[in-house]
Amino acid sequence: MPLALLALAIGAFGIGTTEFVIMGLLPEVAGDFGVSIPAAGLLVTGYALGVVLGAPLMTALGTKVSRKRMLMLLMGLFIAGNLLSAVAPVFAVMLIGRVVASLAHGAFFGIGSVVAADLVAPDKKAGAIAMMFTGLTVANVVGVPLGTLIGQHIGWRVTFGIVAGLGVVGLAGIAKLVPELPRPQGVHLRHELAAFKNAQVLLAMAMTVLGFGGVFAAITYIAPMMTHVAGFADGSVTWLLVLFGLGMVGGNLIGGRFADRALMPMLYVSLGALAVVLALFTLTAHNKVAAAVTIALIGALGFATVPPLQKRVLDQAHGAPTLASAVNIGAFNLGNALSAWLGGLVISAGLGYTAPNWVGAVLAAAALVLALFSAALERRDRARDTAVAAPARADQRAAAHH
Repeated sequence: MPLALLALAIGAFGIGTTEFVIMGLLPEVAGDFGVSIPAAGLLVTGYALGVVLGAPLMTALGTKVSRKRMLMLLMGLFIAGNLLSAVAPVFAVMLIGRVVASLAHGAFFGIGSVVAADLVAPDKKAGAIAMMFTGLTVANVVGVPLGTLIGQHIGWRVTFGIVAGLGVVGLAGIAKLVPELPRPQGVHLRHELAAFKNAQVLLAMAMTVLGFGGVFAAITYIAPMMTHVAGFADGSVTWLLVLFGLGMVGGNLIGGRFADRALMPMLYVSLGALAVVLALFTLTAHNKVAAAVTIALIGALGFATVPPLQKRVLDQAHGAPTLASAVNIGAFNLGNALSAWLGGLVISAGLGYTAPNWVGAVLAAAALVLALFSAALERRDRARDTAVAAPARADQRAAAHH
């Protein structure tokens, strides 16, 4: 794997840390600014919406710039947003800082996926994408717990200052290690938008929303579920999230490896197993050991879908993949927001803290149905193309014979 992938992974590590570390620091931030916890939660919501909106917007703006230069500009935006958060004098300024940082998120992973895939041989593309996403998964194992610890003991502003520093390292790495890949000739915004006319691209994005949404339906409510149902102490939640992060790292690498060999079978297995494990979580959540193992499995199976889904979008949007790739990153965040909302609804309805696991299982099963439908559609189109091409080949052979 080229060294340039390390620079992309460092950028991904910084982005993953800033996205998730705020969840552990909400009480400190709320206390400092004198706002309620639900109001401070806007820092999470604002970031997620910024990713969904920023992914297509920033990628569209970047169609006139080389991919390397755009990655550098995005890291600059990420650094600025985190510095603004670190020095924010009032809550509104911090919210602006979070949104500024989030605008870089979707486009960085979208463009980064295209660059990573271009750096390697065709049979290693999903592995290269997985290598970049390793930065995001490792952030959940190292960056988020460490950032939370620093924020709680030294100050949350220090955490965001350090994250901005990670952005500087990522920017320097991209400048030094990522080659100046030539922009594809004749690719304009209208070509990028044309990819969305392809039903397979839209199906892959829907799979992303539902499949990863299944993961976040359960994980969003992991703290109350583990403390009230499994009987863990409040302080144990951090280490349970580390287990989830370790599962993500393993699943991401396995997903990348097998997606290069058999992409659709990899999706069937990971989505099907994810649906089963999420359904079982309603039972295993009542036992500490079983719950801990299940959390790691949800992380592994959930992230095993990421490289194949991202590669599926790149394959189907061939010729103009950058915008579709970035929008697919927005789809992950849309899935997170949708599933967290649905999970909250079933808890509010009095169905208990394990009810979001059923929501997650249904979402993952729906993603599996879409994957099977997508493959059936592809087989039908291939058979039709073969049938259309057969008479033309017969005419060519007859002409050659005469």
